[in-house]
Amino acid sequence: MDETSFLLQGPAGNIEVIASPRPATSNKNITVIICHPHPLFGGTMNNKVVTTLERTFKELGLATVRFNFRGVGKSEGIYDEGKGEVQDLIAIVDWVKKNNPENSLWLAGFSFGSYVAAVGATVLPCEKLICIAPPVTRFGFVDLKVQCPWIVVQGEEDDVVIPSDVYAWVDSQSNKPVLIKIPGASHFFHGKLMELRDQLFAVSQ
Repeated sequence: MDETSFLLQGPAGNIEVIASPRPATSNKNITVIICHPHPLFGGTMNNKVVTTLERTFKELGLATVRFNFRGVGKSEGIYDEGKGEVQDLIAIVDWVKKNNPENSLWLAGFSFGSYVAAVGATVLPCEKLICIAPPVTRFGFVDLKVQCPWIVVQGEEDDVVIPSDVYAWVDSQSNKPVLIKIPGASHFFHGKLMELRDQLFAVSQ
């Protein structure tokens, strides 16, 4: 079955969603929800890192959901500095739990989306968290206490997020994530998307 696009009623109005069921050859009862980068800087669910994550998780045999935060694309509302965006995520999780109650939940996000996913992992029944290039000094990562297994991927030549800040933050965690450093990768992983895919595929099986 191919992916489906639809509008879901959320706390600020309609949320634009694209959902894909698990591949027919898979018996894994897992849904991954993927959160996109900053809405005020061109971030959408069609971002190349987001769609690379989606393809990777599909290859792993998982169902996927990506969506536009409020004020992006066909999603109604306005940017809310992460607070409302977490509520958007919760609405997506509620939809997943209603339609696939047997599925466990993974949350993934890129840049700003990694913050929304990380907050979600602290308040939702999340079994795995994947944070790509988390902007740890721009949002309230320091206050989060993630309890589930998690993965952090950071490009070593990131021109938006300072890699050393991410490494220090990872080191400060009592529940330490698996840290993947990608040499030569900028914030948007230009020319490094296949390496991002390969590294995630290797640690997510």
